[in-house]
Amino acid sequence: MIIFNYICMCLIFGTTFLAIKIGVDEGLPPFFSAGIRFFMAGILLFLMMSLRKKANLAVLFSKESFITGSTLTFGTFATLYWAEQYVASGVGAVLSATGPIMILLIQTMVLHVKLSIRTFVGCAISLIGVALLLMPNLTVSYDSIWLIACFLILLGQVGYAAGTIYSKKVSERFSGTSPIMLNTTQMIYGGALLLLLSLTSEQINIGDLANKNAIGSIVYLTVFGSMIAHTIYYWLVSKTDPIFPSTWLYISPIIALGLGKVLYQEKITWLMFFGGITIIAGLIVINSKALITHFANKCRTDSVKSESYRANKA
Repeated sequence: MIIFNYICMCLIFGTTFLAIKIGVDEGLPPFFSAGIRFFMAGILLFLMMSLRKKANLAVLFSKESFITGSTLTFGTFATLYWAEQYVASGVGAVLSATGPIMILLIQTMVLHVKLSIRTFVGCAISLIGVALLLMPNLTVSYDSIWLIACFLILLGQVGYAAGTIYSKKVSERFSGTSPIMLNTTQMIYGGALLLLLSLTSEQINIGDLANKNAIGSIVYLTVFGSMIAHTIYYWLVSKTDPIFPSTWLYISPIIALGLGKVLYQEKITWLMFFGGITIIAGLIVINSKALITHFANKCRTDSVKSESYRANKA
């Protein structure tokens, strides 16, 4: 069941970037599209938690939920949705995978946390990958709007990183609250802020909303991208540990690159693809110690269970 859910999570996260691209290409205003997705997902999850007597109003009306919603949802996805008007979904997915690197950079430059040599090397590899990804458009006649969109996605990951670091304090304060509840409230606030931004900056055409591809994009992202995939993620964290579920970052961007190329005929050069692989390789180097420890512990646990089973059978 764990492996099945993990595969489902990776596939869903890998397809969300193409679903975003389809929506904005069909004329959906990016901020409105993101806002309705997260606000609806948050409200529906909150109602479900209420029915199960697990909703927490203190969390919902806390300033902590507002701050995490402003950074993790609003800051991350306002930039991503806007940028996907101009960049391929696969490129958006790979650049979005730089979130862990931004966390390390903030910890080093702002919080003065000393990086290990392994972490430093991993960051350097991933940053080289970013340069390779952008290089095809860094020419004399470069596409300025494309580059702006890419840098905005990276800026959004700074917001994600800040929100992730801050969310540790939130988890400590609301230690008895389900992580799903914490995710629900930040989606509500982030979605509301995105809708507010949409009202002040976008013109919504009702005809665009009636488009079946646009509707399909919103429904898929709301139900699968925000509700199901994130619930699976927190379920996996509870059943395993935080390391194993987070490895979706190494798999989903590759899925997104492939889907964008095959299903949407997105332009992906070999240099851009190699840059994406390099970014992910850097992330693996950064987390190599934790990954080795995780799988070593798992092998020991499986071995103990197997010996116990044989002993009981004998």
